[in-house]
Amino acid sequence: MKTGIVYHPKYLEHEQSPTHPERRERLAYTLDQLMEEGIFDLENIVLLEPFEAEIQDVLEVHTREYVDFLIKTSETGGFIDLDTNVPVGLVDVALLAAGGAIRAAQAVIESEVDNAFAMIRPPGHHAKPHTGAGFCYLNNMAIMVRWIQKKGFRKVAIIDWDAHHGDGTQEIFYDDDSVLFISTHQMPLYPGTGYPYETGKGCGEGYTINVPLPPGTSDEGYFYVFEKVIEPVIREFEPDFIAVSAGQDNHFTDPITGLALTAKGYAEIMKRAVNLASELCEGRIVTVLEGGYSVEHALPYTNLGIIAAMAGMDISNIREPENYLSELRWRKKYYATDRVVENVEEVRKIHSKYWECFGDD
Repeated sequence: MKTGIVYHPKYLEHEQSPTHPERRERLAYTLDQLMEEGIFDLENIVLLEPFEAEIQDVLEVHTREYVDFLIKTSETGGFIDLDTNVPVGLVDVALLAAGGAIRAAQAVIESEVDNAFAMIRPPGHHAKPHTGAGFCYLNNMAIMVRWIQKKGFRKVAIIDWDAHHGDGTQEIFYDDDSVLFISTHQMPLYPGTGYPYETGKGCGEGYTINVPLPPGTSDEGYFYVFEKVIEPVIREFEPDFIAVSAGQDNHFTDPITGLALTAKGYAEIMKRAVNLASELCEGRIVTVLEGGYSVEHALPYTNLGIIAAMAGMDISNIREPENYLSELRWRKKYYATDRVVENVEEVRKIHSKYWECFGDD
């Protein structure tokens, strides 16, 4: 398969502070790894140049008051919250990130590539219509999804596997039955939302599915969630397009979370998502980078694993960080299988009244 990678050097210019978890090294180290592996020299890898999102596309998701605030505050600098300051010039790179997500979708729709990975920053899934939060300013995923829908692809399934619940994306689509939002996330953890009983409202009831995971959940737990929740419900939904909010902070080396996914585990769940797209919507799938803060030990490997899976490469040889870090995984991981099974059973029970695939619970 031909896979597009959206990237621009300007993504390295955004900096809240040199010690902030969401810093430029998140992509800089990944680029070094991809160059070392010769990824950009492969015939089936296409580098896609992003463009800034149009304000009218941003306003499909965010309020005019908030967009005006970002534009004005970007001139002098300011703050949204303690974790999310607005550096001078922020709005330009934020629009380029949102436009990078749109560029990825455009490339898939126009058959430039079979699928695409928007390797962008700053991330977006905590951004709500009226405000940013959690290192996020514009909701890149939601802006892209609304753009996709304007192109005639009405039903979009979003898989958000970031370790933190995508509360912004959930809020934007909470009353919308054209978007199926599925989130797997560590609980307890910021932002404190994403309980199974949060299922949507109005015509969107049943179209928000939250699967909270206990600390220590590893590859096996994620595979179980895919088998019991994600794959059956997306098949029943029959989307026109699949979009993945790919947070890489589930990795066992991440400094601000407590999950235990491996780079190879990431590659496997990405492969499963790609297979779903091939089965249901002619392969149309776009992946958008969200979190991930183990900038040296995880992101280069997890991003490589995702690209390999999207491009149909052999993922059996996906490398992990240095061997000594395997000890960290075993200290961080514990056998959370029973808790994962219990949570999945609760999710299936709650959603059995909305989805036939869960009706046997």
